[in-house]
Amino acid sequence: MKQIYYFIELIRFKKPIGFMLLFWPCAWGLTIAYDFSSEKITYFYYLTLFLTGAILMRSAGCIVNDIVDRKFDKKVFRTKNRPIASGQVSIKLGLFYSICLCLLALTVLIQFNLLTIILALGSMPLAFTYPLMKRYTYWPQLFLGITFNYGLILGWTSVTNEIAVLPFVLYVGAIFWTLGFDTIYGFQDIKDDEIIGLKSTSIKFKSNPYRFLKICYSIFLSSLLIIGFLIKLNLFYFILLITVALQMFYFQLNKLDIKKTESCLKIFKSNNFLGLLIFICLIIGKI
Repeated sequence: MKQIYYFIELIRFKKPIGFMLLFWPCAWGLTIAYDFSSEKITYFYYLTLFLTGAILMRSAGCIVNDIVDRKFDKKVFRTKNRPIASGQVSIKLGLFYSICLCLLALTVLIQFNLLTIILALGSMPLAFTYPLMKRYTYWPQLFLGITFNYGLILGWTSVTNEIAVLPFVLYVGAIFWTLGFDTIYGFQDIKDDEIIGLKSTSIKFKSNPYRFLKICYSIFLSSLLIIGFLIKLNLFYFILLITVALQMFYFQLNKLDIKKTESCLKIFKSNNFLGLLIFICLIIGKI
């Protein structure tokens, strides 16, 4: 029973925010590509596959992250009790779990077309090198954004079976979204990270983070507006984007207190709702 508990802790199953933030870009890419005048079964089937894949890959990624960061995690208050850092789960067992999860994710991936399979497999180096970035650059959140939002491209190709410029507009915007919310998340560990020598955008912009965050969210909002014009979404989409802007700039940035851990965590978690809100906007915009 203890190993089951440790496994659940390893994959952060009690913290679904991680796999939901991985899932929403997939859902957005699928939605902007899908023709809703045709049958809907395939759409919901693909949504289920992407959600399953997001859960499996995020779980595998968490384990790899814990293995790579185990020495640092021991020195950070928030992470010192993680199963691998605390010695409750061995590195060998952690790797075994991660490989099993990746194999399960592969069974999901092969349900899609060949182009989507190739593109997804090509993203694996990104997924598993991200944990190393905080050692060498102040921009690990940028690499996380590139990795976490890659599913947006896969959502597009799963339907169209082709690579196009259009989804990259939203992909670039979503990278800045992640750059923003993960910078907010990083303020929880900023003191420990500075002591042990890790880097992040939270540290880089600690003197004036609000300006940086506003730029990130403004770029993301602009990409949502541009994609709406490019794929000719209806008027309701643009009206509903007002709620997206309010959520980012008022309910997040206006209420954020970077000196309070609970504030950073609450604002970070609110991005799950934002992802859902954008998903609803896109669906309404297309029907």
